[in-house]
Amino acid sequence: MSTTEQISGASIGRLPLYLRELTELSDKGVATVSSEALAEASGVQSALLRRDLSQFGSYGTRGVGYNVQQLRRAILRIIGGTRVRRVIIVGAGNLGQALVRHAGFADLNFKVVGLVDVAPELVGTEVNGVVVTHPDRMIETIRSTGAELAVVATPASAAQEVVDLALEAGITSVLNMAPVALHVPADVAVRNVDFAQELQILSYHQARRRVVEHA
Repeated sequence: MSTTEQISGASIGRLPLYLRELTELSDKGVATVSSEALAEASGVQSALLRRDLSQFGSYGTRGVGYNVQQLRRAILRIIGGTRVRRVIIVGAGNLGQALVRHAGFADLNFKVVGLVDVAPELVGTEVNGVVVTHPDRMIETIRSTGAELAVVATPASAAQEVVDLALEAGITSVLNMAPVALHVPADVAVRNVDFAQELQILSYHQARRRVVEHA
């Protein structure tokens, strides 16, 4: 099997899509799935799916398809999902609290072990069993809980400061949900989720559709 470093970034980005569909098939008791069916459910072309999967091994059988359980386990190994990953969420507003309560994290082997916020009325309270701590104790919280991943759900003005604290505590992977570009060392992995930006892109496609319809 290839190592993660040998797999293209674009392919890695699609692996969670395949894993989601394989998990649903597994829950339904489906034993095998064709590349065409898995690709359609994942929203990609079958040739692209086959190319992605070929980068880390061959699990398909001509005329039969992929063994659902085998392929699911293989993808979990590739993305490091075979063991529990500890997560700290910075920002205990509506978004942060919704993330803490997200039941799907446990199914994917993610465990929220810390929640950080500056608001005095939130510090010391519990959200789904996780105690909210102040940013002054963020480094201590990360180190004591063994958090590996940080989710930034703060206003843009606070994002860089809390990320700097997270990096000081040893975090090297960040999911940034704040609408701002973060400045981090080259060896730190950052994934950005900007809802406003995504809506603007959808707005563009909607506007283009109307232009075509009225052409």
